[in-house]
Amino acid sequence: MAIDWFSSPVRRLTRDDVACWVVKTSRPPSDLVPGWRPGTEQQLPRCLRPSYRLDLMAAGQPCVLWLSGRDRPGVHALGELSGPPKRDSSGPVVSVRLTLLAEPVDRAELLADPGARDAEVLRMPAGSNPSWLSRPQYDAVLARIQAREPAAGLGAWMP
Repeated sequence: MAIDWFSSPVRRLTRDDVACWVVKTSRPPSDLVPGWRPGTEQQLPRCLRPSYRLDLMAAGQPCVLWLSGRDRPGVHALGELSGPPKRDSSGPVVSVRLTLLAEPVDRAELLADPGARDAEVLRMPAGSNPSWLSRPQYDAVLARIQAREPAAGLGAWMP
């Protein structure tokens, strides 16, 4: 029996699906902000791809900075959206307030976690920016951060 891939609708995300936004970078945090130290916060603009997802993004929503590529891929910073996406000369951009982690949450750790292994950013690493995490996926990230960074001044992250 053949499957007709074109006839099955793709479900669109809703705000209720998204516990945390994932904004990606191919450049390490030290290249984005020279001298950025773990435990300190930075305000950064992040370029996004145009999509319906941008309409779901709002100030105060949690987000993580995901480093793509072969060298230490994973979550490198944690924070929140400073506002909704805006358009500049290069396209959509969102401002994020992020705290750099002392130790990133490695991609391999999340792949090994039953609650996180199906995250979009893991299944489709070259996918769109922004990506997103469900509640169980975000909880898996937070659990790893809180287990190893209590002294970094990050405190308890409330979703």
